[in-house]
Amino acid sequence: MKQLDELLARIQALQEDLEAEYRERREELERKRLELADNFLRQQRRYKIGLFRYLRRTRLLVALTSPVIYLGWIPFLLMDLFVTVYQAICFPVYRIPKARRSDYMVFDRSELPYLNLIEKFNCFYCSYGNGVAAYTREVAARTEQYWCPIKHARRVHQAHDRYPHFFDYGDGEAFRAGLARLRRQYERDRPPGKTDTPPDLPE
Repeated sequence: MKQLDELLARIQALQEDLEAEYRERREELERKRLELADNFLRQQRRYKIGLFRYLRRTRLLVALTSPVIYLGWIPFLLMDLFVTVYQAICFPVYRIPKARRSDYMVFDRSELPYLNLIEKFNCFYCSYGNGVAAYTREVAARTEQYWCPIKHARRVHQAHDRYPHFFDYGDGEAFRAGLARLRRQYERDRPPGKTDTPPDLPE
């Protein structure tokens, strides 16, 4: 277990380093944008493709399949609504901290000057769809941590970041002894001053 904990700590440190690198690059780009605002915009707009040329270069099959893609708005909106209502009703009962929806909905690509109207709409759509998926995944992960924090017997591809802390498959003793403790680990997600401890399930 010590080796596993060390590996998890290294992975988390690498993720934090990666996020710091992304943040540094974003800040550098913002500094350049402020310093060379007019020139920056002119340079970026050079890569913009007008709507007529964009549509003319679009393959017919791509245009014909686009309605199928945009039908995804319906399940995305329904899932977004369901997950928001679900955690609003259930999480206070279980004393699970709610996932902040705004952390998963990022719509900054519409500000890019080299995108035309259709490309900006497509970016908005992709941002929303992937945001809903990430939001749903986090709410589901928190639910799983509370109710069934047990690893599967088979390897799970791209498991959520809470999964490595779950109990090994078949280790009933660890599950019974550590379930309450694992539920209390939600405390790290709580805002300052919130220290409620989730109750154990009745025997």
